[in-house]
Formats: sequence, C-alpha cells, structure tokens
Amino acid sequence: MQTPEILYMVIPCYNEQEVLRETAKQLKAKYESLIGSSMISPLSRIVFVNDGSKDNTWNIIQELHTENPEFFSGINLAHNCGHQNAVLAGLMTVKDICDISITMDADLQDDINAVDEMVEKYYEGNHVVYGVRSERKTDTFFKKFTAETFYKFMKLMGADVVYNHADFRLMSKRVLQELSGFKEVNLFLRGMVPLIGFRSCSVYYERRERFAGESKYPLRKMLAFAVNGITSFSTKPLKFITALGFMTSVLSIGAFIWAFIAKFAGFAELGWSSTICSIWLIGGLQLFCLGIIGEYVGKIYAEVKQRPRFIVEDFLNELDAEFINNKDIN
Repeated sequence: MQTPEILYMVIPCYNEQEVLRETAKQLKAKYESLIGSSMISPLSRIVFVNDGSKDNTWNIIQELHTENPEFFSGINLAHNCGHQNAVLAGLMTVKDICDISITMDADLQDDINAVDEMVEKYYEGNHVVYGVRSERKTDTFFKKFTAETFYKFMKLMGADVVYNHADFRLMSKRVLQELSGFKEVNLFLRGMVPLIGFRSCSVYYERRERFAGESKYPLRKMLAFAVNGITSFSTKPLKFITALGFMTSVLSIGAFIWAFIAKFAGFAELGWSSTICSIWLIGGLQLFCLGIIGEYVGKIYAEVKQRPRFIVEDFLNELDAEFINNKDIN
C-alpha cells in the first residue's frame, strides 16, 4: 500500500463568522475519517485564509488553531484582495509543504463528502480533479440562467473552462508548482488551471444551500467576475469590434449610395430624424467599442505595474519536527 499523501485544504474566508465553526467541525470529522482509513497523512491540515474580514473571522481561526493545531492552520492576509487572490495566497503558501491540495469555499455549499472521491481519483493518477455540480436545484431561475449562460459564453469566446465548475478542485503538488509560474494580476483560476494541463477528471456532486450568512457574490460582483474571465482569456471581443467596424463601414457605403440615388431621382426629403438616429447609433457603437478596448488597456496597466497579488501577514501552522527535517534534507 502506498504512503498516504499530505492533504492541505485551502478555505478562503471573508466575513464568515456565522458559519466558520460549523465548517471546521464538519471538515475535522472528514479529516479524522480520511486519516483513519489511511487515505491521507496525519500531517494533513485545513487552512483557513482570512481575506481582510471585518468581523470576528480571524479571531475564530486563531481559536481553532489553538484548540486543534493538528487539524487547523490559518493565513491572515494584510488586506482584502478578493476571492481569487485569497485562494491563490493559500495555495502558494502551502505548495511546498503538501502533496495535494483542495480548495473549497467556507459556506458549506460544496459537498464535503466529495473529498473522498477526489482523493481516490488522485491516487488513480489524476493531477487535477474538478468538483462539478450535477444540477442546479438550489438556484433561482435567474441564477441558473445567468450561470449557465456564462459558461456557454466563455466556451464561445474560446476560454477552456469546465462547465458548472467553480473553485472546488483538487490539485497535485506538481500542478501547484506550475501554477506558481503564472504571474498575471487579473486572476481567473477556472481558466488558468485547465491551461496547465496534466491528467484530469471530474467528480459530480449536488450543491447545497448556504449554511449561514450572506452570499459574498451579489449580481454586481458576478458581472465583474464574468467580464474579468472573458477579457483575461479571450481576445474575441476585440475581433468582434473589428468585424463590427467593417460591417458599419459597409452599411455606411450602402447608405451613401442610396442617398446619392435618392438625391438625383428627386424623391429625397429634408429631415433631421434619420440624421439624429444615425448619430446616436454610431456614437453608441463607438462608446461600446471604446469600453471593450478600455477593459483590455486597464488589464495591461494593472499587469505592467507588477504589484503583489497578496501579502501574507500571519501563517499559523504547526509542523512535526521530523517532517521539517525531512523537507530540509530533500
């Protein structure tokens, strides 16, 4: 039988005081089961990443670590840097001390029992295991429609994303090492991980209602996230602008020919309605196209500054001396 691997679960947290202790309770029970069945090493940890929470989240993480340092670790970011950066901060902090990692949100909507199958799929030779929703029973019609439209639109734009997959996934140490080479500031992990390659598979589960607290992704943030994903992994919107400009030019030439014929045929009438409509149409198209171009220019501006994507203020983690010595030797 192979030696159990060290699993670090990375759980981003932003104002999760209502749910955090229940999440810790259920994850601890899962870890005890996995360690008891020799699926993972006793050196495995659950890492809560505090993303600049304004409530009591970090204090609870510290208490959990003090009460059960053999299970719980904590990372405190110096300021709020967003969900994707918080996930990456956790992964990059633990990449050298774990064999496999699993990322999952703290709201208990993802099925913790799917972790067993994820680990099994890893032992079968998969470097990435995606947690994919089997259906969307708990979503409203609007949420379901917009989410499914987003995934289909991303595919249409050329981005290689896994349908109905968020950020519930397992990654091997090899994948984490390769992920560390991606330096972009505008993060969209759902698109970045498939780019790395390696053997992968999916595990299907039913997503639950949020255990407590409020969603951290209102419509405004969802739209911003969608725009970021599209502009980070596809240049098709820019090609669309080129095609739109070409078609507008062709239509303009056609309109000029029609006006020229109408003038000499003697049935042209003076008026301002058509002129005003044309001005508003062309003006609107120009502003729309400038907005898309501006999104890309803004991303370039953010990337060239090369500011750090996250800053880790504290990392609470207890490691066995034997494990540390083995890492030093290797």
